[in-house]
Amino acid sequence: MEVIVQSLGELLSLHHLAYLLIGVGMGMVVGVLPGMGGVAGMALLLPFVYGMEQTSALALMIGMLATTATGDTFPSILMGIPGGSSSATVLDGFPLARQGHAARALSASFSASLIGGLFGAVVLTGCVFIAKPLILGVGMGEQLLLILLALSMVGSLTGASLFKGLAACSVGLLLGSIGSAPATGELRYTFSTVYLSDGIPLVVLALGIFAFPEIVDLMRQRSTIAKDARLGSGFMEGIFDTIRNWWLVLRVSVLGAIVGILPGVGASTADWLAYGHVVQSSRDRSKFGKGDIRGVIAPEAANNAVRGGDLVPTLFFGIPGSGSMALLLGAFILIGLEPGARMVGADLHLTFVIIWSLALGNVFAGILCVMLAGPIARLTVIRYALMAPLIVVVMVFTAYQATKSWGDIVTLLTLTVFGCYMKRFDWPRPALVVGFVLSRPLEANIYQTAQVYGLSFLERPQSIAIALMVLASLAVGIRIMMKSSPDDPADAEGDAVTSRVPQIAFSAALALVTLWALFAIRDKSYLTYLYPASVGVITIILTGMVIAHQAFAPLANPVLGDIDQTNRTVFSERPSKYVYFAWFALFAGLIYVLGFTLASAVFVFAFLYVECGRPLRRNAIITLCTILTLAVLAYVLYLDYPEGLIPLWLDFPDWLM
Repeated sequence: MEVIVQSLGELLSLHHLAYLLIGVGMGMVVGVLPGMGGVAGMALLLPFVYGMEQTSALALMIGMLATTATGDTFPSILMGIPGGSSSATVLDGFPLARQGHAARALSASFSASLIGGLFGAVVLTGCVFIAKPLILGVGMGEQLLLILLALSMVGSLTGASLFKGLAACSVGLLLGSIGSAPATGELRYTFSTVYLSDGIPLVVLALGIFAFPEIVDLMRQRSTIAKDARLGSGFMEGIFDTIRNWWLVLRVSVLGAIVGILPGVGASTADWLAYGHVVQSSRDRSKFGKGDIRGVIAPEAANNAVRGGDLVPTLFFGIPGSGSMALLLGAFILIGLEPGARMVGADLHLTFVIIWSLALGNVFAGILCVMLAGPIARLTVIRYALMAPLIVVVMVFTAYQATKSWGDIVTLLTLTVFGCYMKRFDWPRPALVVGFVLSRPLEANIYQTAQVYGLSFLERPQSIAIALMVLASLAVGIRIMMKSSPDDPADAEGDAVTSRVPQIAFSAALALVTLWALFAIRDKSYLTYLYPASVGVITIILTGMVIAHQAFAPLANPVLGDIDQTNRTVFSERPSKYVYFAWFALFAGLIYVLGFTLASAVFVFAFLYVECGRPLRRNAIITLCTILTLAVLAYVLYLDYPEGLIPLWLDFPDWLM
């Protein structure tokens, strides 16, 4: 009781609450910036916590962690840009925003996030004394089966396009094998570059596969994100949606907490697991991917529950469950806090302060997001061409922060083209991201489990239970495929398709690239070659099945399916996607010559003038705001921007580089 009273006294002190609110505010800013997330936020905090008093530093860091997973919902729903931990939210949140239901989607996500975050804090409280047997009871074999469970849900994410979904997932697994092999350390598919030695950053892949294709599509439509300005009418409806789906929120919160507790599985998989679960467990799946509110509630509740789960191995074993937790461990060292047995002994009061700060931070984050939801949601009725260049600038800036290398920008542009074609030919992009996220832990767990256990881990009760869940998930995926109508191979974007050749050519190109991947590493050692070779063979087989389906399946309409003549005219008047590819390439070239800040100014002004016309005063004001924003971010957050040739020659100040 004395410990609880001491902890409550520290928690409710004005000093602690002030730092907690500052952390929540900083977390909101970091969360709203697309793709940054908790890792970037913790990296920015580390210089400031050095030398701080322990409870104040903890309040600042926990406030940040409690908010980033909630704040990054804004770009996911309003702009179609995957947040740091809200990638799956894009699938239904962005379509809801485009239908004029942004406020409903935001309020549902915030209320679900609040419940998930509080549940994570409850889990953390319960684990104070039972954490050790809980974690030790789940070994590498069980982690491998959990990864297979996530992969088994791919069929549910793809509906009738099961072969496309599995093929896309295999491509993601192959992309995830780029870099050093876990078993040997040998490099694969790096093209003799240092940049790819650690693989493609997840932020860059998510932006290229999801965000930029959506931007291209919206710019081609020359309209707003939402159809009308009725954004506030659904705010209370979103809260009631969460209440009506309370059982779903509870289930996915449990799932998120479990994923967070298990180091090595990866917290970034929690929202995809939750999304796959809600699709599998729903009777009516027709609206998923088109604007189903359950597709927003499930991942948001799960990714906030992860925070509490993440802290279990971090606090009690010094084992980080995610990138942000790894940085938190570093911060513990800076403030003189030792994770481990002391956290349930001499420092038990600090453990309770952390737990309750996490719960209180989630409440503060929910209140702040509710206050900002209405004003921010109105961005969806602004002409998209006015926002597009600013969003592109922010996204390129975000991608560059992944490794601070020019490779980030080049990879982003390459993946954008690939993502646009995946969208055009209706290849399920979520399946690719699921495969990519799970590739590294899958390969590492296969080798580790084989060396330590062989197949004996399948005799453990917990392994048998998870294996049965995998089989049940596969059965549900097959059932969904059999009940769904065959997918129409017509162009998903509505562009004219006069033959099957373009889509077959895209599928064949994937098969040929995969075949090249098999030959490119044939001289590597056995353990380096085995995993990508196995994935590559599976990819070629699945892609062959897709090509056969595209070649021989009946086509509902050889031109545009069921699209009427009015829409045909609209589609024919759209500017080509290659126009916007050229804009992105021009921006990259300007950065190389002028540096990021000056290139952004030139790009924004030129884009606004060409795409939006006059008045020039408006264009100049938007351009000036862009420069000032970049300068403030560079100064306050100590961010690095890509350097240009001319600023280096002329020794420009850092904020103009």
